[in-house]
Parts: sequence; structure tokens; C-alpha cells
Amino acid sequence: MSALGGDVPLLDHHCHPVVEEKLDRARFEGMLSESYFAGAAGPSAFDSPLGLAVQRWCAPILDLDSHADPDAYLERRAAIGAADVSNRFLRAAGTSRLLIDTGLSEPGMIGIDAMAERAGAPVGEVVRIEQVMSEVLDSAPGPGAFAGAFAAELAERSRGAVGLKSVAAYRGGLDLADPPESAAVEAAAESWAAGSGARLDDAALLRLGIEVAADVAAERGLPIQFHTGFGDPDLVLHRSDPSLLTPVIERLRARGVTVTLLHCWPYLREAAHLAAMFPNVYMDVGLAIPHTGGAGAVRVLAEAMELVPFGKLLYSSDAYALAELHYLGAVLFRRALGRVLDDWIADGEVTAARAEGIVGAVAGGNAERIYPL
Repeated sequence: MSALGGDVPLLDHHCHPVVEEKLDRARFEGMLSESYFAGAAGPSAFDSPLGLAVQRWCAPILDLDSHADPDAYLERRAAIGAADVSNRFLRAAGTSRLLIDTGLSEPGMIGIDAMAERAGAPVGEVVRIEQVMSEVLDSAPGPGAFAGAFAAELAERSRGAVGLKSVAAYRGGLDLADPPESAAVEAAAESWAAGSGARLDDAALLRLGIEVAADVAAERGLPIQFHTGFGDPDLVLHRSDPSLLTPVIERLRARGVTVTLLHCWPYLREAAHLAAMFPNVYMDVGLAIPHTGGAGAVRVLAEAMELVPFGKLLYSSDAYALAELHYLGAVLFRRALGRVLDDWIADGEVTAARAEGIVGAVAGGNAERIYPL
């Protein structure tokens, strides 16, 4: 018997809302890929580990046989209706709580209150640092007043939030060793106001975002999430290596701020090393689980668990737009964790009782300890 039962609730510490619109095949397939280039994944996004996982695991939730034809799957999805699709998959995911990054939007995307209703579970908001900064820059407070205006707005926006998130990995990379000079921040704000600001990728602004977020996080006991590793074409992969964050992690450790490293693939060992070395660092394997499919997910999680302390591993789906991704993140994670621990039990590396304790910590206990829930 697997060490992890299929009904173990999972606390999803990083995900996004779903889209409730009728989706044609092109838009649905676009949401199955992290790429935003049409056709980047080949003739069909179903021709991928994630596409196979949708056919294998999601089709039965829509009352179809496993491995249903993609066209039949999408016809059935449309016939059921978007709200019922959300209800089915979010309830089937068996998530005890969802911590939702509200920094991305998509036409037809529902709010976090509706997410709570669909999932039948409480939710919490994770505030995206760079989104708030962009909005403050667009309000043109003046270069000299920008830093103070941003600090005030981030503090206000994070009232009631459970965490903060940085996407610096997408904007210039994670090599953010030193706090910015005030003159560099003012020059960047002035450049933005002059019309050159369309994408927040200035190193001084990214570093300011981390420093201001550290103030808020330290005061309110909020973890800071960092996207690392695999993501869409906005990032240059080697610049998203979490080991680049080491100086930032040390500064945050000195201030008592918890860091959670999101996704991490292919830098699973680097992330596990950081979690093992620094008391304030936690990690998940996030969107790598559904994107690598059933067999790949087991290998991904096993690699992370070579080194990461069991009290430092978290669950997240990083599900975005498609309700299927909430379900796949959960079902494939449970399956992978069960397979890894079953192998350990069979080899005599761990007792069944000890494995159950690991399951409880990873499924939600660790997140409950570090987030203000």
C-alpha cells in the first residue's frame, strides 16, 4: 500500500486563479504550454508529458475514458460548462487551502473569493512585488518620491496577505546581491516616467523591490516567494538558478525573513542545497510536476528529496488558468510522493510510520508553520 493515500489534503502554497470561459482548442493548448509562441511545442500541446497527463488523469473527471481523444475531451469540457469544470477539478484536487498569486490576469479569470467557492477551501493572497512597483511607477510620483510611495503601497496592498512574491527571475535574473543606491533608483524611476518604462527589468528597481519587501515581510511575518527555474520565454534559464540568490538569502536570514523557492527545475539540487544550509529557506517542485507527467514527476520529486530536509519541502501546483492544472498538480504530486516513499520503505530506509510523518509535513504541515494562516 502506498505511503500516501489518495485523499491526503494538500495545502497549495502557490497557485493562480482559473479562467471560466469557453476555450477553443488553440487557447486551451496555449494554456498547456509555458511558451507564448504559437506552435512552439510542436503540432499539438497534447503531444507532451503534460498533454498525456490531461488525457490520462483529467478525462475521467469529465466522465470520459482515460486517454480520450483531445477533440472529444474539449467537446465534453465545453458541454459541461466552465463553472462546472472548475468545480469538478478544484474539488477533485482535494486541496485544504490555496495561497493565490494575484499578480497575473487573463480574460475570463475569476477572483480569489470565487476560487474559494469552487474549491470548497479557504484561500489566501500572495502579493506580487513587481506588479505593485509597476503600478506605482505608472502613477508618476516623481523620482525622488518613488521609493517612499512604493514602500507605502506595498505595505498597504499586503495587509491581510499571507505572502509576497518576486518574479525578478523573469526581469533580469536572480543575481541581486547588493541593495541599490538611491541615485540609481531615482534615475530608473525618471527613465520610466520619461516613457522608456514598459518592462520592469532595471536592476536597481528589482533590488529595491526585494529590500522593501524584506521590510514588510519582517514586520508582518510573511514569507517571500521567488520564482526560480523553469518558466516562460521571458526568462533566461541560467539566470533563474536559485543559487544566485545566496547573498539575498543571507540578508533575509539576518532579518528573520523566510524564503520559499518556487518550482526550481532543473535546479532541484541547488535549491535543496540552499534549503539544507539556510534555516530560512524552503522549496517546492511546483509546475515541474504536471509538466513532466506521471513518470517524470516521480523522478523530479526523488531528485529534490535526495537532499532537502523533509521539514523544508512544500507543495504547490502553480496552476494557472486551467482548472485541470490544479487537479494534475495534486494527483501527480501525491502519486510521486507515494512512489518515492514506497521505495524507501521497501529498501528499509524508512518505516511506514516515519513515512506518514513526512507526508503530513510536506502535504501541509510545513506550510502551516511558515505562513500566517
